[in-house]
Amino acid sequence: MARPKSQRAHSQIIEAAVSLFAEGGIEATSMDAIARGSGVSKATIYRHWPDKDALILEVLVYLHGLDRELPVFDSGDFRGDLVAQLEYDPAADRRAMRERILPHLMAYASHNRVFGEAWRSRVISPARLALGKMIERGKERGILQRALDPEVGLAMLLGPLIYRKVFVLKQGGRAPKDFESIVADSFIAAFSAHREVQGRSSKEADPDI
Repeated sequence: MARPKSQRAHSQIIEAAVSLFAEGGIEATSMDAIARGSGVSKATIYRHWPDKDALILEVLVYLHGLDRELPVFDSGDFRGDLVAQLEYDPAADRRAMRERILPHLMAYASHNRVFGEAWRSRVISPARLALGKMIERGKERGILQRALDPEVGLAMLLGPLIYRKVFVLKQGGRAPKDFESIVADSFIAAFSAHREVQGRSSKEADPDI
């Protein structure tokens, strides 16, 4: 069954924008160029998006797979769920193009504060939110220390992944295949509720500690 004309145009515009942004950068790509590349009029583009920044954001939503329904990893196996969340890439098939656009995106966002905030809210926040909810479930179920600050937990989980991406893979290095499992195990060991109870018991046994 053929897609409606407006949906086809929408997809054509996204595909053309992705290709042009990756090839020439975001700032160097005009709406006129996107119109030519997509085969639709500029007026049609503006019927779908009010401005270029709105189109860029939707391109990012597409490249990160946020146009698909995101799963909730809550099987009851906290460690397994945490590993699955850290490994999850909703758009693995779009990763190569995403990697090509990222440097252009960072340059564009560095001097466009409003866009940078919108990018963090729309594209980066979903992953942080999912991990934040997982940390809260771990605390509620007695797996993680109740005193654990969620922001500290997020930093401990996302920090290694960012380091691997920026300082290892970008430099041509290699990370262990089970990297996410190592991160999850280290996190659980550091913030296990069992350790919190042990620490409390030690202080009660020796009040001078």
